[in-house]
Amino acid sequence: MEQLRAFLNQIYPLDERVMNKLLSAYNERDFRRKEILTREGQIEKYMYFVLEGIQRSYYIKEDKEHVIAFTYPPSFSGIPESFIMQMPSKYYLECITDSKMLRLSHTSLEQLMEEEREIERLFRKATELVLVGFIHRHYELMAYSIEERFKAFAERSPHLFGMVPHKHLASYLGMDATNFSKLMGKVKL
Repeated sequence: MEQLRAFLNQIYPLDERVMNKLLSAYNERDFRRKEILTREGQIEKYMYFVLEGIQRSYYIKEDKEHVIAFTYPPSFSGIPESFIMQMPSKYYLECITDSKMLRLSHTSLEQLMEEEREIERLFRKATELVLVGFIHRHYELMAYSIEERFKAFAERSPHLFGMVPHKHLASYLGMDATNFSKLMGKVKL
C-alpha cells in the first residue's frame, strides 16, 4: 500500500484520514501470465494499480491484434473509458507476465467520491493525466516517423524491450515486425 500511497500523493496529496479511507477500499490480487482481465464487450468493474508485472490493452480487427497501451509499476491499469462510463469495453486487458495488482471497484470509488471531495479531486487529476498521455501518444502516432516513434519509446521504456514480445511492441508503435527488427539493429538502445 505504501507504493500506492506515494503514487497517489504525487498526483494530489490527501489528508491522512482520507488517504487511509481510500487505501482500505483496495484489495490485492495476483494474476497469471496471459490472463485476460477484461474482454471486449465486458464492462470494466475495477481500476487497477500495478505492483508487479506488465499488462497490455489491445483490440482485434480483421484477426490482427493492435496494442493500445502497456502498463507496469507504478501505474494504473484497466480500461479507462469502460470503467469511468460503465459501458462495454471495445478492447481487451491482458497480463503479459505474472502480475500483482491492487484493485478498486467502480462502486467503491463512486461511494468514496460522494463521501470525500478530496478523493473526487484526486481522481479528476488522475483522469487529466491519462487524457494528456493519450493525446501525446496520438500525436506521436500521427506526427512521428516510425524511427522517431521507436526512438521515443526506447527512451521512455527501454526495459520493455527485454520483457515484452517484439510483435507487441511493433504493434504498439504502429509498424510491422520487419521494420521493428530493422530498427532494433539500427538504433542503439
